[in-house]
Amino acid sequence: MRYKPTEKILASEITDEADYLNRREFLKLAGIATAGALVSSACQADVAEAVAERPIPGRSLGKVAKSDFSTTAKPNSYEDITTYNNFYEFGTGKSDPHRNAKDFVTEPWTVTVDGECDKPGTYDFDELLRASALEERIYRLRCVEAWSMIIPWVGIPMANLLKRFEPNSRARFVRFVTLYDPTRMPAQRRPILDWPYIEGLTIAEAMNPLTIMAVGLYGKVLPNQNGAPLRLIVPWKYGFKSIKSIVRIQFTEKQPINTWQASAPHEYGFYANVNPEVDHPRWSQARERRIGTGLFGEKIPTQMFNGYGEHVAHLYSGLDLAKHY
Repeated sequence: MRYKPTEKILASEITDEADYLNRREFLKLAGIATAGALVSSACQADVAEAVAERPIPGRSLGKVAKSDFSTTAKPNSYEDITTYNNFYEFGTGKSDPHRNAKDFVTEPWTVTVDGECDKPGTYDFDELLRASALEERIYRLRCVEAWSMIIPWVGIPMANLLKRFEPNSRARFVRFVTLYDPTRMPAQRRPILDWPYIEGLTIAEAMNPLTIMAVGLYGKVLPNQNGAPLRLIVPWKYGFKSIKSIVRIQFTEKQPINTWQASAPHEYGFYANVNPEVDHPRWSQARERRIGTGLFGEKIPTQMFNGYGEHVAHLYSGLDLAKHY
């Protein structure tokens, strides 16, 4: 997600020094503060080591296959990922979701599928999960606010999931909707955005091999604050495209209007591809602050399509990516 157009990055949303020092002490004690780039197998072993050193809360997802799509970069700690994130349904501060989503109930959970498909209906999430082969995808996450992380998601390839519903020839886009329940998501009681949260992809983007429906993190079920029980992950786009706590998937002929596009169309478009050459109207997108690499985060150059261009650039052939942002 993102800030409202009138908001600016607050000092309170930068990692607190005490939190940073505590994190560094933990990394030191856990023995996982290593330097340099890692090969894929070593990176995956490092994830397992981190889990072993400090037990990750939550239910194990069981057998999870490794993926060739995983980055070789070292993942952020579970602490980083679960205490510094956006989920405006639980508050606009970076630590609000961690504090306010503790009692969010995600069982039972159903997903309504409708629109241009031959198998619409209301599907039980647990049944969908049991019928799916899970993969670990260690992906870069680039937020539109110019910070980033490396996250070891566990998920289902989106193409495998959507094919079950048999989209027809008129299905050109996929529209996703978050749960609307102000009793369970307290920040929905305030007009921060026009609830419920809505996102959309072209059918080609949704079916791309990189796109997944994430159901876990570090081998365990997805934490509430990170979008439980299921969220979209599209690693070449800014993080606000990764809609959380999904309750509806709709196949459409017309391009859906996503929530931030409706809120501030001059700042946020439909595509939201990571592009260091197209700045946000209020800040540069040329560099990003990597969370977990220092008190204020190491500043590193942002890559086009977040570094996934070889897999997705063909989706935008002939498209003006400055105009279609």
